Amino acid sequence: MSDEAARDWSASGLAALTGMPAGPPDLSRAAVLTRARAVAFELSGQLGVDVDAAELLAGRAALAGLHRQGRVSAGGGTRLVAGRDGWFALTLARPDDVAAVPALLESDVPVDHLWPAITEWSARRLVADVAERARLLGLPVGVLAETAAAAPVIRRHGNRKPFQDYGRLLVVDLSSMWAGPLCGQLLARAGATVIKVESVSRPDGTRQGERRFFDWMNGGKLCYAADFGSPDDLRQLLAVADVVIESSRPDALVNRGLGPEDVTARDGRVWLRVTGHGTDGAHAHWVGFGDDAAVSGGLVGSDPAGTGPVFCGDAIADPLTGMHAALAVVESLQRGGGEIVEVALASVAAEYAALPLTGGHCVAPVAAPAAPVLSSRAGELGADSAQVWDIVRERTSGAC
Repeated sequence: MSDEAARDWSASGLAALTGMPAGPPDLSRAAVLTRARAVAFELSGQLGVDVDAAELLAGRAALAGLHRQGRVSAGGGTRLVAGRDGWFALTLARPDDVAAVPALLESDVPVDHLWPAITEWSARRLVADVAERARLLGLPVGVLAETAAAAPVIRRHGNRKPFQDYGRLLVVDLSSMWAGPLCGQLLARAGATVIKVESVSRPDGTRQGERRFFDWMNGGKLCYAADFGSPDDLRQLLAVADVVIESSRPDALVNRGLGPEDVTARDGRVWLRVTGHGTDGAHAHWVGFGDDAAVSGGLVGSDPAGTGPVFCGDAIADPLTGMHAALAVVESLQRGGGEIVEVALASVAAEYAALPLTGGHCVAPVAAPAAPVLSSRAGELGADSAQVWDIVRERTSGAC
């Protein structure tokens, strides 16, 4: 890899997010940004808007003031842990994750001793056994490099329709966190009407974090609050959508009669599923977030001292997957749609993990991540529900 790629990695803020906290920044994954820039360039041409890969990969860290922490993720919720025969990443970002740790360890553990207890317990076990037990408990875990690269899975579903322009698209965004909302945000920038759907009882968790990050991902979208326990209204909304984005477990919507097979599709509809590990077999039930999914795909940095892997960037599988998901939706629309498209975080990370590594030391000053300029503030939960129903009625009447 050229010095140019290393300089770009250093200037982007990603070097500042990769490496041991007391050591030098890690440049080994500089090719990741080069590849991501190529994807962003293609998206820019397709969507007619500027897509900045470095901003997308490092922007959340800039907004939240994050920095590299070695084997602790930049966001703090995930850690790389050594087992008897390798490494895995475990995420304890949700209260339910923390509550499941005693069951994982088969021992009562004080909250302030969770990670030391996990480290001690794991050191005596094979990583595959650790991951199996964690996944039975619904914990987000990724064994280092267990996942192979794979292209999006595409299945025909419904009739095709010639694509006209993004300004006529209605996108229903059921996703949360980062990858799915980023896909919706890119389509909104291109002129699509994007409806951000959240559960009344369980809104998108990023509303409770760094508000500017939520605004960055969801500004410009219409905010709609839905009762998933009474799904008839939501079914009507999905029936008029040109694009649906979801990031729940594959059976979560199906069990409520809200899956792509349950809702009559408009001609040309594209249904995007963003998952942690895919929808086949047991993998469909594996929970995955950006940091642990990146480790599952093998996308990690290195410690020059040779003590083991470190996290690469900030939950890097999320923004990479968001870009690839947007590109997959664009390509599907250009084929005429009528498809279900599935993109998995771990598989996208594995594609980037296969790129050549960069050697050597830092060749340029390492910049801190630069915060994106926010163009608008996202609406409050359900703020645009009345406007959403005007759109549903208009489309149901055949005016669109």
